[in-house]
Amino acid sequence: MTLVNLKPSDEFAFTAGKGEVLLIACGALAREIVDLIEKNRWTAFDLQCLPAKWHNTPGKIVPGVREKIREARGQYRSIFVLYGDCGTGGLLDAMLADEQVERIAGPHCYAFFSGNPAFAAKADDDITSFFLTDYLARHFDKLIWAGLGIDRHPELLPLYFSNYTKIVYLAQTHDEDLAKKAMAAAKKLGLAYEYRFVGYGELASDLERIGAGGPA
Repeated sequence: MTLVNLKPSDEFAFTAGKGEVLLIACGALAREIVDLIEKNRWTAFDLQCLPAKWHNTPGKIVPGVREKIREARGQYRSIFVLYGDCGTGGLLDAMLADEQVERIAGPHCYAFFSGNPAFAAKADDDITSFFLTDYLARHFDKLIWAGLGIDRHPELLPLYFSNYTKIVYLAQTHDEDLAKKAMAAAKKLGLAYEYRFVGYGELASDLERIGAGGPA
């Protein structure tokens, strides 16, 4: 089963096989997670994705993830969370510590896709960068342009983006159509454009570790 049109509001469940490990993830990562599971023929995972649009209302993330953890308790060898802090201000990590559940390391997906050390090393250079991933390039108009209300109130554009100088597209796949969408987004926002192919980064290595029975 392959994701084709996962929408920003969708929850999504995927069973790969044995169901030994439950992955609770942001919906913005669903396509990439399923692609890795299928390419590597990993059979240990079940996947439960929560709505990607919760990034605009991060107060929903912690209770939503907690609910999925508690629903699944005792049904799996382990549970692993694929979220960054994602605007929860440390509350996600505090809850996961209480629930004794591990998550992927990093403040957000830009960092773990890039590799956390590599992302941190460029932090000063990237301080005025607005990042896109494959998911955000694909859904820019829905999540950013309309999600922030700029389509209805263009006067908001400088309010949101006047401190940015460029869009950095952190690409997971070599996809010309997505690169064109990212370039169009940069033009729409009046920003310079930079392309970086980063692949799946620590998302891939962490899934390999957890699937092989490493700590989670």
